[in-house]
Amino acid sequence: MLFAVQMTVNLPPDMDPEVRVSTIAAEKEYAQRLQRAGEWLYLWRCAGRYSNLSIFDVTDNDRLNELLWGLPLFAYMEVTVTPLAHHPSAIG
Repeated sequence: MLFAVQMTVNLPPDMDPEVRVSTIAAEKEYAQRLQRAGEWLYLWRCAGRYSNLSIFDVTDNDRLNELLWGLPLFAYMEVTVTPLAHHPSAIG
């Protein structure tokens, strides 16, 4: 199942700098592992914001939920999920 997921990160301004750095590093490692596994197909930065638009290919809603809740930055995110379906006019 394909899902478009927009994630906007809102880190607290008073967050401990060491915690910030380690959490962001853990997020990068987690995201890259999921990309290598083929579940996180695309990851694009939304220009000018601490936000991304991603495409996930997972077995079901529960798997997507599990992956999102596993994100180290999840507690600081606003997440919007859109299930995707094939468009009949698409050539690919």
